[in-house]
Amino acid sequence: MTKVYLAGPFFDAEQIERIERMEHALTTNDTVTSFFSPRSETNDQFEMGTPEWAAATFEVDRKNIDAADVVVAVIDYVDEHVDPGTAWEIGYANANHKPVILVKEKPNGSVNLMMGIPAHAVLLHVSDVAAYDFDDMPTSEWTGDMF
Repeated sequence: MTKVYLAGPFFDAEQIERIERMEHALTTNDTVTSFFSPRSETNDQFEMGTPEWAAATFEVDRKNIDAADVVVAVIDYVDEHVDPGTAWEIGYANANHKPVILVKEKPNGSVNLMMGIPAHAVLLHVSDVAAYDFDDMPTSEWTGDMF
């Protein structure tokens, strides 16, 4: 059984809907013990946007990546840009030898090589997340364009 950190943007309605679907997929996956979604951590004791809130948010996210067995990262780009927080989470996980599973639902666009090359697996739909065997951790590569 696996502890998952769910990385991905949740700044507009489309992104929130996608993260909610990912959260549901992880909840229904029998090989996932638990998962942490930064969307659930509000740090209400601090005013949003203050330096104290930012430091607390960073620390909670970092600790949860450290505690996870794997990072699942939603990388659906806006134009050619992935969310910078998600990019950092992917890099931090990779630097700490945690497998990263990329989820790219939008069919258009390339994947940045700094995400595509080290990815343990690339999944193309939320149903792939729900069915993924986090115990065996099968690999798959991104087969599209990279930049």
